Amino acid sequence: MWSFFARDPVKDFAYELLPDSQEKSGIWTLHRGKRKTTGEPVSVFVYEVAQGTEQQTQLAKAAFKRMKTLRHPNILAYVDGLETEKSLYLVTEQVTPLAAHLKARAEKGGVGELEISWGLHQIVKALSFLINDCHLLHNNLGIWAVFVDRAGEWKLGALDHVAPEQGDPSGVSLPAPKAVYPDMEKYDPPEMSNSSGEKWAGEVWRLGCLIWEVFNGPLPRTSSLRSLGKIPKVLVPHYCELVGANPRTRPNPARFLQNCRAPGGFLSSSFVESNLFLEEIQIKEPAEKQQFFQDLSDNLDSFPEDFCKHKVLPQLLTAFEFGNAGAVVLTPLFKVGKFLSAEEYQQKIIPVIVKMFSSTDRAMRIRLLQQMEQFIQYLNEAAVNSQIFPHVVHGFTDTNPAIREQTVKSMLLLAPKLNETNLNQELMRHFARLQARDEQGPIRCNTTVCLGKIASYLNAGTRQRVLISAFSRATKDPFPASRSAGVLGFAATHNYYSVTEIAARILPTLCAVTVDPDKSVRDQAFKAIKSFLSKLETVSEDPSKLAEIEKDVASSAQPAGASSSWAGWAVTGMSSLTSKLIRNAPGTEGGTGTEGGGPAANATSPTTPPSATAAGLISVFFAVTQASRQGQSSAGEEGVRLASEYNWDSTTKGASQNDLFASVSQRNTATTMSLTFWFYFHLGLSKAELSKKKREERRKELEAKRAERKAAKGPLKLGARKLD
Repeated sequence: MWSFFARDPVKDFAYELLPDSQEKSGIWTLHRGKRKTTGEPVSVFVYEVAQGTEQQTQLAKAAFKRMKTLRHPNILAYVDGLETEKSLYLVTEQVTPLAAHLKARAEKGGVGELEISWGLHQIVKALSFLINDCHLLHNNLGIWAVFVDRAGEWKLGALDHVAPEQGDPSGVSLPAPKAVYPDMEKYDPPEMSNSSGEKWAGEVWRLGCLIWEVFNGPLPRTSSLRSLGKIPKVLVPHYCELVGANPRTRPNPARFLQNCRAPGGFLSSSFVESNLFLEEIQIKEPAEKQQFFQDLSDNLDSFPEDFCKHKVLPQLLTAFEFGNAGAVVLTPLFKVGKFLSAEEYQQKIIPVIVKMFSSTDRAMRIRLLQQMEQFIQYLNEAAVNSQIFPHVVHGFTDTNPAIREQTVKSMLLLAPKLNETNLNQELMRHFARLQARDEQGPIRCNTTVCLGKIASYLNAGTRQRVLISAFSRATKDPFPASRSAGVLGFAATHNYYSVTEIAARILPTLCAVTVDPDKSVRDQAFKAIKSFLSKLETVSEDPSKLAEIEKDVASSAQPAGASSSWAGWAVTGMSSLTSKLIRNAPGTEGGTGTEGGGPAANATSPTTPPSATAAGLISVFFAVTQASRQGQSSAGEEGVRLASEYNWDSTTKGASQNDLFASVSQRNTATTMSLTFWFYFHLGLSKAELSKKKREERRKELEAKRAERKAAKGPLKLGARKLD
């Protein structure tokens, strides 16, 4: 029983000190620690009674009491404490001494003025609180009294010497800093302690010393304050007021703060204004919050990374969760998400995104779909199939064409993560309805394109049942771009058809398109026919190659991210879907040219039809809808407009710039390279043979043109004489 009362209370302390983490901070030793139950990181200030003097012990106990009673956002936050006969333990939020923080940041390029401006704002505000609201004097202000939390915010600590401005009523007086540390005398103001200055005169003098050390390093002597060093010019006049020789002219901290926040002042910046707004966001009007989050997205690029992660992100999540901020938080949320690790992203942002998909707000839904590429890699398959896809599919039947269009495009990213039922049954059902019944031609076209891109993820049975029927239907669509997409869909999925299907079902369909009223559709049909005929001819010449050509017909669905497949190549690996298409399109600006032998070209076997390879198809897709626009009226679809041409609400503005399917509608056929020439290149012909083929084609074209001109001139005279 006596052993129970004799137990060491430190062993029952709820916090654990981490080894090899101690750092001297005045009379205290600063340790990194964590809560034993949750692992939450904290800082623990420890004072050992046996190692200190009587004066130091008195200061430690005074600081312990002050930390418990003083509460302010800019003062180091007290979490817990333990006082024994042997030691004092003071637990606070996790912080780093400012001197150590500045040194670490200097090794990485230095601390920016934005961060310093907000840090000084916080310290001056804390000092003003002590002097003007609490009528206390800090008496120990300096770089050693400032600590930095995980968000990069500065906190005022070292409350060892805090005392009432009129003296302690109990008559107990604390020793001055220089009585404990003789080298602290250089931070004292030049006037005597009994001089007739304002109560804050000594405090703001030390504030000037702090500013000098932040920009120039440790203060060697008092006279060094006259040398400005690296102090910014806009701050110099206010700094000089702080360290003025006349104590009567030194400004109150509140007035100093007001002067520096004047237009053009050191504390007047978007960063400081954003911080101040975030501190008061709970009392702001909804319209003010909306405007703030819209402006915040543009400013985040210049804000410190730690600030974005630990201050902006929690506020964004809170604003969505409890403040009804809506879709406006999405853009800054995804910007901040770039600073997070995969684990942090999974913990903090994914739960919010999953919840956002259940929202009935159209603006929220369309922005989620537009920006899906930024977070799709963090979504696991279970969440996609059970919590996200059931909400996304409602977009297929939405009355707003913009939402239907974005929903179709999102399937490029979701398809690799969908299960058997959702991909091969539910999605195909919606695609069939859109392709057959949607009133918007561009959406029907995009559905066909998307089907061709995700074909590699479908199982063999679904491919056999769906692909030929879907692409055949597309070739009969009244919208020219849809017909061209159907032709190209056949070519894109060439390896999933048997030679029997090619001969009996595909080629008859393509031959019917060779008399299409739109020339761009006819051109694509002829090229596709040539490629399929080359496959049939290969098998006819060498029947042993049949197995190799049909090896993918009954293959199972490819795993997510399969780079060998066309759809897998289009979905993964780049930061922008549009940039993937442009960067890899042969004949496009900055793309991989045919003669350069790009990756797509090198990966193509001699028997692979050229129009079926990824890069070749993309170059053709770019040509489709521009030509269809020109021939739209001739195809009999009056008044049909592309989805990007509709004047929807502001949520869709600018979406077409990153629109994967919009690229289908923005390039003229004349700008694409000769697919026939590219076809010969992929057959492995030499440069001489390629040149010969080109000359032969050119000669045939010239002969055809001459024959047309002769026919236009009427019968030859010689022929007329013979008839006579």
